[in-house]
Amino acid sequence: MTAPRAVKGMNDVLPEDMGRWQRVEQIYARTMSLYGYREVRTPYVESTALFSRAIGEATDVVEKEMYSFLHHEEPLTLRPEGTAGVARAYIEHGVHAKEPVTRWWYGGAMFRAERPQRGRYRQFYQLGAELFGDPGPACDAEMIDMLVQFLRELRIPDLQVLVNTLGGPETRVRYRAALVEFLTPKTASLSAESQRRLTTNPLRILDSKSEQDREAVRGAPTLHDFLGEDDRVHFEAVKKQLDALGTPYSVEDRLVRGLDYYTRTLFEIVGAREKLGAGSTLVGGGRYDFMIAGLGGPQVPAIGYAAGLERLLIASELEIPGNVVDALVAPLAGAITEGLVLARDLRKSGIRCEVDTRGTSLKSQLRRANTLGARVVLILGEDELAQGVVQVKDLDARTQETMARDQAIRIVVDRLMAASRSVDSRPPRETT
Repeated sequence: MTAPRAVKGMNDVLPEDMGRWQRVEQIYARTMSLYGYREVRTPYVESTALFSRAIGEATDVVEKEMYSFLHHEEPLTLRPEGTAGVARAYIEHGVHAKEPVTRWWYGGAMFRAERPQRGRYRQFYQLGAELFGDPGPACDAEMIDMLVQFLRELRIPDLQVLVNTLGGPETRVRYRAALVEFLTPKTASLSAESQRRLTTNPLRILDSKSEQDREAVRGAPTLHDFLGEDDRVHFEAVKKQLDALGTPYSVEDRLVRGLDYYTRTLFEIVGAREKLGAGSTLVGGGRYDFMIAGLGGPQVPAIGYAAGLERLLIASELEIPGNVVDALVAPLAGAITEGLVLARDLRKSGIRCEVDTRGTSLKSQLRRANTLGARVVLILGEDELAQGVVQVKDLDARTQETMARDQAIRIVVDRLMAASRSVDSRPPRETT
């Protein structure tokens, strides 16, 4: 019988990898708390219509990438992104009536049936946030700067912030018409996918990675040629705020992103190109001031973003200690019960501890301590029990001492706590 394997593009995360995952999540949660964001959790399964309305029926996500199914004749979809579900929750629970500005963050699995590649999977994990109720531009700039600070703390090299504006809906309509007029005579030179997009979602052609498409759009009009005065003022204010915050950025007038709901401010942050190659986008987001009203809620402006956790892990240079526990209690024959009690008392003081209850030799238990990365081994045998002492073996310092039981706990706790405070205490590098 063939052994079972994971579905293609849906990967296991094993315990030896979880340390870095948890560290990134912890840094993210702390960053969001510093900026006044609160965590929200929405279902993995939503109505298919939610994504069609929020994301846009002509987008690649809705047309080709969603995992959708019927259950008791109800069309359901595994969420392909986080914004739509968070927006639905904001409307359903009447949050706009409770507070003028809402800052929520989220994390979790998303699902898209696309071709797996480095840093991109069919089940993938995102960290994201949504801000409702503030039309900007100051909050736009602050969100971008917040993300730069977060990515710096992850020690991601070669960060670059790209910003653009789509203007309002009228701007988009005018620009779409001009772009179609420009590209129609070049239809034959476009890739097959862009020929299809010319009638469904022509702005996505600007985002194509195909060389023939890039050549075709050379000399095309830009969105900035069609901006209204209010849109120009808003975008100039975003740039002014970024300058005030000291956040370096570049204006990329071909930046459009792939979802229909965006308006005005758009941004991407790229980095670690040597590790990620062409897929070096770490974070992408922007304004979607008309989504809430489009989903049946009030007219509430909004801005948000999402970051792929797997890409952050590939790009990050965070160093995570490899030890599973801080201490191993090694009870010899007849001392296992006391070993359990000793380990429990260490854990009460915050020490990660394992007890080797196999009744094996001391040599075998020391090998186990090395495998787990323990710094300290506390040895208990019949002689130690009779004398009320513990043998404390410091594997890093290569010392061994005999101590009274209570004294041993106090000294081990102090020593290990001091060591944990020194782990990765270096300040983050300036990488932008």
